[in-house]
Amino acid sequence: MKLFASLMLTSCLFAASAQAEIVGSVDTAFKLIGPDHKIVVEAYDDPKVNGITCYVSRAKTGGIAGAFGLAEDRAEASIACRQIGPISFPRPLKQQEEVFNQSMSILFKKLRIVRMVDVKRNTLVYLTYSDKLIDGSPQNSVTAVAVDRANSIPVK
Repeated sequence: MKLFASLMLTSCLFAASAQAEIVGSVDTAFKLIGPDHKIVVEAYDDPKVNGITCYVSRAKTGGIAGAFGLAEDRAEASIACRQIGPISFPRPLKQQEEVFNQSMSILFKKLRIVRMVDVKRNTLVYLTYSDKLIDGSPQNSVTAVAVDRANSIPVK
């Protein structure tokens, strides 16, 4: 019982940390019972850079296990970050930091988005990948947003 309560708490914490807004989805495989398998497109606003939104597409497992949140989603994901308004920096950024993570299974698998600052090119680089407690995936996707040279990126 303690393990179940611990898993539920962990699941709730992961859900709270994810700040995704679903933009849309498409079905990829019909499931007779439970939701279909699909590809979901989610939007994430960078919490430390005003004017940047990242769009991530990823697989979402359906069926009975998917309906109850017990399925493990595939590791593949794609990312595209865009300037959606004036870019501003309320505080200096770390050279590299995780800006989002979202659970992809009930146990220890996460989709992660890391922001890196390319100071030389005045560019923000975003990397998405998934990891697992024991065996992560080398599959990844990267995108970059060039910032106007008049607006230097402040780095800690």
